[in-house]
Amino acid sequence: MFSLPGEAPVTMTPAAIKQITKLMERDGRYGLKIGVKKGGCAGMEYTMDYVDAAESNDEIVESDGARVLIAPMAQMFLFGTEIDYETSLLESGFKFRNPNVVDACGCGESIKFKDVDELQAEKAGD
Repeated sequence: MFSLPGEAPVTMTPAAIKQITKLMERDGRYGLKIGVKKGGCAGMEYTMDYVDAAESNDEIVESDGARVLIAPMAQMFLFGTEIDYETSLLESGFKFRNPNVVDACGCGESIKFKDVDELQAEKAGD
């Protein structure tokens, strides 16, 4: 894990907090779990699922009633990410502002991260 004591690995904007809290309350869920998996044209994709409980190695971030859980394998890729929720005329959804992303596909569904060794070296130097 790469977060420093007292430092959350991800942050949430007020819009994201409002949406996550609303969905947690509506569906009676414990929180929103975020991860990454291989896939898409750029190589990786975010995963998001509402869960009823945390697993032992999940990183938990709470803010004003919103609870986000980060899967263990995703923690190094998501460190420093801001989670937002945006609404436009054509779509609404969560947006990730992630400093570890070096490329994204045109549709915005797939991302490419810095090399794992590079990420580990950056976090070790913090």
